[in-house]
Amino acid sequence: MIPKEIIQKVRHIEIRTRGLVNDLFGGEYHSVFKGRGMSFSEVREYQSGDDISLIDWNVTARSNAPYIKVFEEERELTVYLIVDMSRSGNFGTLRKFKNEIAAEIAAVLGFSAIKNNDKVGLILFSDGIEKYVVPKKGKSHVLRVVRELLYHRPKGRRTSIQNAIDFLMKVAKRRSVVFLISDYMDEGYWKSLKIANRKHDLIGIQMNDLAESDIPNLGLLKVHDPETNEQFWIDTSSKEERLLFKKEQEEKWIKFKKECDRIKFDLIQIFTTGDYVDPLMNYFKRREKRI
Repeated sequence: MIPKEIIQKVRHIEIRTRGLVNDLFGGEYHSVFKGRGMSFSEVREYQSGDDISLIDWNVTARSNAPYIKVFEEERELTVYLIVDMSRSGNFGTLRKFKNEIAAEIAAVLGFSAIKNNDKVGLILFSDGIEKYVVPKKGKSHVLRVVRELLYHRPKGRRTSIQNAIDFLMKVAKRRSVVFLISDYMDEGYWKSLKIANRKHDLIGIQMNDLAESDIPNLGLLKVHDPETNEQFWIDTSSKEERLLFKKEQEEKWIKFKKECDRIKFDLIQIFTTGDYVDPLMNYFKRREKRI
């Protein structure tokens, strides 16, 4: 039995995201993520100038005349929402936790896909696969996806993007649009990400909180790592230590961004301190110019 508070949260997200989907993302989503694949339509007799690689040799042999396969553009897409459920998502210093914003973004993308008559699938992961929802169409299906995002309690604490990508490659046989929503606090997944990015239209959405890279002066502070469950003390009153930490995080970001650029992996940065509308819209507009 789903708790009443979860049902209320689902309803709240549906109402909040409806306006965004209708007014902002509907048209942008449709123009950027329209069908790009080709599906078989029919066979017809070969005509001068046709591509000989499209000849259907089975029909040709039966008919004693050359026939070619005719393909048409697929307008329907399958959209996968891959969402990180590891414990590091339970963090946010001002407005909301990272995982709360991630759920809302996933809902917006899901409702946009349904508005475009696309199928939506969901993969929740931590250090293993937490939940898989097979892609389907319809509003009731997207509401189920949102419920899973809010209601699911992960068994794992840590993050394995590698496992999530490997699972995607097993279940998604056709080229799909894939949104990978995570804080990317993980390593060792770049090779798999590169392979998946070649097969699918893969877009990364990175969840961030400013305090993760720029610690404020809070004196002696007890810190808890939610993924390892370790606890330790740090002295945030030391300006030198804070600057050193900030520099280390900046270097990590530069290295991460270089890897994204190297494999041509699109990335959208979202911060808990701001709204997610502008970063998503800006990305959609940049993508539209590339088409």
